[in-house]
Amino acid sequence: MLTRNINFKNFKLKKKNNKIEKDLEIILKENNEILKSLGTGYKNSYNKKTISKFKKYSNIKVIGMGGSILGTESIYDFLKHKIEKNFYFNNNLQSKVRPYEKKNYANLIISKSGNTLETISNVNIIIKNNDKNIFITENKKSYLYLLAKKLKAEIVHHNNFIGGRYSVLSEVGMLPAELMGLDVTKFKQLNNLIRNKKFVNSLIINVNNTLFFLKQKKFNSIILNYDESSGNFFKWYQQLIAESLGKKGKGIMPIISTMPRDNHSVMQLYLDGPKNNFFTFFHVREKKSNQINNSTILSSASYLRNKNLAKIILAQKLATEKVFLSKNMPFRSFEIINRNEKTLGELFCFFILETILLGRALDVDPYNQPAVELIKKETEKILT
Repeated sequence: MLTRNINFKNFKLKKKNNKIEKDLEIILKENNEILKSLGTGYKNSYNKKTISKFKKYSNIKVIGMGGSILGTESIYDFLKHKIEKNFYFNNNLQSKVRPYEKKNYANLIISKSGNTLETISNVNIIIKNNDKNIFITENKKSYLYLLAKKLKAEIVHHNNFIGGRYSVLSEVGMLPAELMGLDVTKFKQLNNLIRNKKFVNSLIINVNNTLFFLKQKKFNSIILNYDESSGNFFKWYQQLIAESLGKKGKGIMPIISTMPRDNHSVMQLYLDGPKNNFFTFFHVREKKSNQINNSTILSSASYLRNKNLAKIILAQKLATEKVFLSKNMPFRSFEIINRNEKTLGELFCFFILETILLGRALDVDPYNQPAVELIKKETEKILT
């Protein structure tokens, strides 16, 4: 058990490293704004009055890019069964933007810098003069800050010490979570987790094993995701790992595999191809699932009688793990027992701590993304 909400099987090779343990102690003692945002002591830069103005809206458009929006998408999809409102995400550029139906919308625009090209472009097309808008951006005279002022929109300060991909448990993710009707206090699990010896030991062993795989030239972290509602969570993880660690010729390539569908495509490569991968199984226990109709089952598939889709998916996951063990393929496994705010907060904390510890061990700065800035500058030159 990682926590009461998460069953966790660590990589079979269980190596503990005193240096990783000391690094964890150091980062927990640092005055780190990112880690503060994961705990109960962090104060969001919005108040109940701001939220109350927008709670009446049942349809909310969210406009942003990368870490500014992926965390919110993760929350919405993972906890959609608890949310009664409709959220629509504009997270990329398309040559044609499909027009929204004529409904009473509110817009939530998120950009740390306030100068993100894609967000500016989408805002220019999507929001209308009479729309109700909230801008989450740094408190500086950026394009979006000045636009918000012009539109007389609500402006919520984006903490400039927290980069987009690390911002999910700050106002960037928690304000939309409140608009979804979720209990944001339950996401803040860092204080509990660092007192949990099982969690801390699992995290340290996990990081050390990952470093061992990298020394073996295993650079691909492949997520075998058996939960459709966690697809955006792993897109968030993908950015977190790739953008934080991909520096100085080092890094990890995060690849998301949708299961069990990918049993019929890339699984052949995983099992019999190059051995340069390590794997993460991710599964959620579902309490409700469609039942197989016994009356239409032929005798050749009698083993499906009285089964539901959740049981079939679990059987496929267990079978895949068994085959991986027989082939000595490295993997860890997360099984989610309860799908709620607390569980998702624990997962966010686990992967953020893992990323920062890996960055320290690899001697790279996990908080910047210098190479990405090169493309931004070149794009501006071409458009000028």
